[in-house]
Amino acid sequence: MVATKMKHARSTNQNPKCDLPQAKRIVIVDDHPLFRKGLEQLINSENSFAICGEAGNAAEAMEVIRKLNPDLAIVDLSLPGANGIELIKNIRAEFSRLPVLVLSMHDESLYALRALRAGAEGYVMKHEAMANVIHAIHEVFNGRPYLSPAMAAQVITKFAHRESEDEKTLHQLVGQRSAELCGVLPATWFQVRSRIDRRAVCMHDRERPRPCRASERAIL
Repeated sequence: MVATKMKHARSTNQNPKCDLPQAKRIVIVDDHPLFRKGLEQLINSENSFAICGEAGNAAEAMEVIRKLNPDLAIVDLSLPGANGIELIKNIRAEFSRLPVLVLSMHDESLYALRALRAGAEGYVMKHEAMANVIHAIHEVFNGRPYLSPAMAAQVITKFAHRESEDEKTLHQLVGQRSAELCGVLPATWFQVRSRIDRRAVCMHDRERPRPCRASERAIL
């Protein structure tokens, strides 16, 4: 009888780093081959990261992800056919624990929250990629959502003036996704807000999320 369990490939691009058991295997989804190549070289220069597959559109991306079962998908929002937001939703539906980092030319202030709502763990602007993408990948692998300091500051400003239900729900979602990836209880909205506050002033919280206190549960 033939076994039905699928055996995943280590790579689709013959990158020898992908065969290392300690390597974090990453898939890039972007419709610009030259950009993919530059990003691949940058990420492969990090000892613990390996680009093991690429795709130029959403359909190819799902095929590669099914074949490789990678540790991270880096997704552009502008793709032929289904856009990046739809792809993130599809990834989340089929691979609920696969982290997704958005790397896009689109304005972070307009699209970052949409990407997080769809299920992404972070957002990096392409013009900042060379400086920030390695740090963003580390943050996502450590279970912390990544936004640029400027975007984090915008979120804090909104909180300082009003705490709408939409924003509260969003940050509960961010805390939930981080907790799922770390295998711990979901962080409360208060903890997520404090983490974003600290990120804005470049003081990253290295502590694991804790369960809600009774007083916090009463407020929520």
